[in-house]
Amino acid sequence: QVQLVESGGGLVQAGGSLRLSCVASGSIFSIYNMGWYRQAPGKQRELIAAITSGGITNYADSVKGRFTVSRDNAKNTVYLQMNSLKPEDTAVYYCNADVRSGSGYLVLWGQGTLVTVSS
Repeated sequence: QVQLVESGGGLVQAGGSLRLSCVASGSIFSIYNMGWYRQAPGKQRELIAAITSGGITNYADSVKGRFTVSRDNAKNTVYLQMNSLKPEDTAVYYCNADVRSGSGYLVLWGQGTLVTVSS
């Protein structure tokens, strides 16, 4: 079964840091773009950071300068380092990946991990 599994969420005080990880597993031949989305209560899911297979990154304005996305292609893993966290960063964070697998081309989503930032 091809899947993404996230880890690293939790409760942190404003100004603190967290690091999220997301591992792709299963019969995967290639991973193309990978990214992180988040969904706050009552809001739509939004893309906050993305990284290509070549390492080119892109960020939403709301996290630029505070969050860093990276990937380890050998480990099929994408990371999100979150610094200077604010209460408005509270959300469920989802990783996303475009992969070529034994089942063909797939768009995968992680199960989501909750990040809560207290003031």
